Amino acid sequence: MNAERTIHIRDIQHYLYCPRRFALLTLNCDWSENAAVVRANLMHHHVHDGSHSFSDRRKVVRSDLPVFHDAPEYDLYGVTDCVEFLRDDSGVPIPEQNGRFRVQVIEYKPRAPKDMPFHETDAIQVFAQKICADYVWHCDCDAYLYYADIRKRVKLPFDTEFLRYDDLLKRLLDEMRTIVDRHEIPKRKKGQRCSGCSLAERCFPKAQRSTVREQIMAMTEDMVE
Repeated sequence: MNAERTIHIRDIQHYLYCPRRFALLTLNCDWSENAAVVRANLMHHHVHDGSHSFSDRRKVVRSDLPVFHDAPEYDLYGVTDCVEFLRDDSGVPIPEQNGRFRVQVIEYKPRAPKDMPFHETDAIQVFAQKICADYVWHCDCDAYLYYADIRKRVKLPFDTEFLRYDDLLKRLLDEMRTIVDRHEIPKRKKGQRCSGCSLAERCFPKAQRSTVREQIMAMTEDMVE
């Protein structure tokens, strides 16, 4: 991996939401939280705390597993919310586990979309996890989104739409690396909705209000100097 150009999987969703947000996080190391970010972080902390990991005769479940893919066209890394290794004689061997397994990657989200089975931005993030999981465990894993509010899994259609998602992922990674290589903060996209962004104040800080008297006094001080 080239550390300067390696992309963290979580940053893909930041970029899809807003390239400027991605640049502020990656280049400026800016960070700020709002209620939505805190809620999601609390849920993921619970998922990653180890309480969801267990083994039985049917499967091995592990949370907080690191994955990566170091081929130049990807050069990705990240951490999965949950990986299930289901015992299956037609599956693949898994290090430190006896037998063969079918692999499933599950990403947790706080809320389900109202009018669709899943958001495309969520799907491409999980597709990146799948690419890495397939590389690490030499498999062709299934991938799911789990929505905490309705306690339901949604299987993502990577078996039938692999090429479309693969092309999209590679294009996004190229665009993200262009920003990193140029070390430039993109302008805000026209029509970008910023009200829900935790970086809104850092991205476009509000001008400090001043009275006419304060403006005149400041001009006077400049003239004196």
